[in-house]
Amino acid sequence: MAEGLTVHEPSYIDTTPAADRFLTAVEQSSTVAVDTEGASFHRFVDRIYLLQMSTRELTAVLDPLAIGKPAALGRILESDKIEKVFHDADYDLRLLHQDYGWNTRKLFDTRVAAQLLGIRAFGLAALLERSFGLKLDKKHQRADWSMRPLPKDMLDYASQDTMYLLELRDRLAAELEKAGRWSWAQEEFERSEGTRWDAPDGEDNGYMRIKGARDLGRRELALFRELVRFRDGIARELDRATFRVAGNEALFAVAKEAPRTMEALTAIKGVPRGIAERRGAEMLAAVKRGLDVPEDQLPKFPRAPRWDRDADFDTRVNALRSAREEAAQRLGLDPGFLCAREKLEMIARKKPKTLEELAEIPDLRKWQIEVLGPAFLKALAA
Repeated sequence: MAEGLTVHEPSYIDTTPAADRFLTAVEQSSTVAVDTEGASFHRFVDRIYLLQMSTRELTAVLDPLAIGKPAALGRILESDKIEKVFHDADYDLRLLHQDYGWNTRKLFDTRVAAQLLGIRAFGLAALLERSFGLKLDKKHQRADWSMRPLPKDMLDYASQDTMYLLELRDRLAAELEKAGRWSWAQEEFERSEGTRWDAPDGEDNGYMRIKGARDLGRRELALFRELVRFRDGIARELDRATFRVAGNEALFAVAKEAPRTMEALTAIKGVPRGIAERRGAEMLAAVKRGLDVPEDQLPKFPRAPRWDRDADFDTRVNALRSAREEAAQRLGLDPGFLCAREKLEMIARKKPKTLEELAEIPDLRKWQIEVLGPAFLKALAA
């Protein structure tokens, strides 16, 4: 154990009275570290299967399956008086919103803080080793947190995600202050408060976002759509991650071969034997549905937005990129984190002439305008 770090004996809480007692103590704190454990590697629908919390004196692992939705937990997460410290908060915030409807406020994200400091290895284990010389054991990274009962070594592993987080927060906050970047962090944290779980828009077009789908012909794409629906239906029924039912590569192979018989289906490399034996007829029915789609109704990818022809567009993007690279080197930041390429392209299309016009670019931060604005305007003017 690294010197100087506070170690708590974590409590495992799976009763409502114990949860109420712990959360009452947390409500008296000004800062609390929070983490969640889902099971997307194992389950079809991800949800929170463990909730870890640490104050400066206590650490607990709460079982949401047993304690339900404590009102005190919602008060803590939505309080603007208690700072909630996460590492890489985005997915945690989405799960908390999906499962409970809570909008977490007053955040500190140690991953974002590290990126703003120019730290390239910003995983939690890397940051703890950098700051305190602490080496975390990663053996349960892909564990199934939905299983019950959970062995003690898994619970101890989960508790480490928050036990040292407040001290890491203090170290990074001091470095941000020293670098003059605390206001940058505050802006990022405030923006994170709007993170929500995005409900499906009702259009069944997720299959088009699967890597490799654009390489299919339109008939093959129709078959692939039906095969994804078939596979996802089984995954939903079994509450199992989709790749554990059948991988995308197997579905691509079936879509290209379009088998009409069980013999042809089982001959395709990659088709899981269990699926072929138990659900082969359903899979062939999915293939037939894809083959039966009329030519004029075959799916196709939506056209990308069309932009007026602009001979100087690439020149402006390259000029902006050069200005970004120079600033990134000066600030010691990753260029893509400092300003993503899609933002460079948005700026190149808008061609702002003033900082006020630059500020109208969606999602461009105030701190980005502060450190990049004059150089961007100069690059565009040239």
